[in-house]
Amino acid sequence: MLLSDVAKVLDANVFACGDKLYREVVSACGSDLMSDVLAFSDCKEKAVLLTGLLNQQVIRTAEMMDFKAVIFVRGKTPTEEIREMANEREIVVFNTEHSLFSACGLLYSNGLKGDIHK
Repeated sequence: MLLSDVAKVLDANVFACGDKLYREVVSACGSDLMSDVLAFSDCKEKAVLLTGLLNQQVIRTAEMMDFKAVIFVRGKTPTEEIREMANEREIVVFNTEHSLFSACGLLYSNGLKGDIHK
């Protein structure tokens, strides 16, 4: 699935790296605990991170895990600092009005998987 498809499925707004929507992703990870993302996520490449946590640590985590995009749920709007950090690291940033549960379900039902190794 392309990031442009992710945006359509979630009716999402793009806040950073809108020129990178051609990137392909094959899996997703949803969590508000960045320590869990770092410790337990098997979705490392060609993946998106969905979260309700709105701070710069999310972008740092996405960079460490080589996620292609971050999706802020529940209508949370990233700050200018978050957008700048994402642009510098070439990480696409979206937001959606969907809850974390609903957004993950929509992406799963449209072809993205959680653990691509199982």
